[in-house]
Amino acid sequence: MENWNQAYSAHRFGTQSLQPGGRSEYERDWDRIVFSSPFRRLQNKTQVFPLPQEVFVHNRLTHSLEVASVGRSLAEDVGIYLSNNRHSLALSDESVEFYRYHLKHVIASACLAHDLGNPAFGHSGEDAISQYFIDRNADTAFRSLFTDAEWSDLTHFEGNANALRLLSNQFNGKLEGGFKLTYATLVAMVKYPCESLASMGKSGPKYRSKYGFFQSEANFFSELALTMNLVREPGDLSVYRRHPFVYLVEAADDICYSVIDYEDAHRLGIFSTEKVIADFLPLILLNPHESEERVYALMDKVGDSNEKIAYLRAKAINALTLRCVNRFVSHLDQFLTGNFEGDLISSDPEVKMVLKTIQRESVKSIYNHPTVVKIELAGFKIMAALLEEFIDAALCDAPLRNARQRNTLQLMPEQYAFNENESPYMRCMSVLDFVSGMTDLYALKLFRNLRGIEMPGLGSGS
Repeated sequence: MENWNQAYSAHRFGTQSLQPGGRSEYERDWDRIVFSSPFRRLQNKTQVFPLPQEVFVHNRLTHSLEVASVGRSLAEDVGIYLSNNRHSLALSDESVEFYRYHLKHVIASACLAHDLGNPAFGHSGEDAISQYFIDRNADTAFRSLFTDAEWSDLTHFEGNANALRLLSNQFNGKLEGGFKLTYATLVAMVKYPCESLASMGKSGPKYRSKYGFFQSEANFFSELALTMNLVREPGDLSVYRRHPFVYLVEAADDICYSVIDYEDAHRLGIFSTEKVIADFLPLILLNPHESEERVYALMDKVGDSNEKIAYLRAKAINALTLRCVNRFVSHLDQFLTGNFEGDLISSDPEVKMVLKTIQRESVKSIYNHPTVVKIELAGFKIMAALLEEFIDAALCDAPLRNARQRNTLQLMPEQYAFNENESPYMRCMSVLDFVSGMTDLYALKLFRNLRGIEMPGLGSGS
């Protein structure tokens, strides 16, 4: 895009009219997400650790709320900077108002919705969906049902693309346009603005390390990209450069999981208080206004160890937020053109160096902790089993389905029901809409029911 006047739009997918009232169009996005069923279901979806009975740790819901809080802070500081520099940036009066008062709502809403497409059981849910289709690659009859682009979607299932589908798709019985969010909020969520065939993994640039939309939403994304002035790369595949707002949403997410997973590990007794203090202090001192003496002086006034770590966590998040804001405003032209390399966190050499210890310890002691590994293994098996039941039933021609397959499909809510004339890909997408939307608990219960381990409503006995 050419300038910051082109970076936002209050246009909504599925409607042309703006509604009168005290709330701005961007504030309405927040409300629509908060009051939605998919957002509520995040409270029973694993973030990292299994959802325990006695010790409170973060789930997808609390994580999303905290990311939104950090995202709002990032966007407010960036918005004030942009509006204060209106003349050098040639901002219109409308743009000044947007950046000063509304950018924070756009980024907060995008942060709030960024994990809506993630299935149950953390990232193992994504892996299980992908692996189910990968395992069927040798079945030539099955593979022939899908184009290369469709097969790439299915064998590389991506929660980011699923979130965009969830927010924009017209499910049965629902209004056109899905959540009808503003284009500004929707584009801020698309961390990987390319189709699955264009994804290059870790070998390519950050914006192509994954993908951001399924083939089922390809036309919608083209419209979104055109409206929001995304820079398209030449070639046959759909690949665009990131929108500037994406970097703020990504930074908020990176800040939260880098710091808060550590706090959860402390609450669960994986890390000692002394270790977390030692690892958090260098983060806090990235803020030039902080000092080690002041931090310890305030911490000594707190007796509870969890409160000590909560205090340090807040200070660490604040320091990282300030660094990301400074990084963003010092590279405005690169963000505008989509030429910024990497992300706000890892592109800052000093921040990257300080976070190296936390990231190394997180992989070693958190992400490979036995309880985390166990839920990933269990979740993988549960999701794979559910897909086996529902995909086979969905792809079987209606006259040939046996009683079990017909009964299985009756378990899918009406909003996910597919038309028998739809392509195999779209039938699979309907099943994935249902399965990926399940909470951990519901997926486990349905798995037990279908496997005859537990009778519905009767419990498992003792």
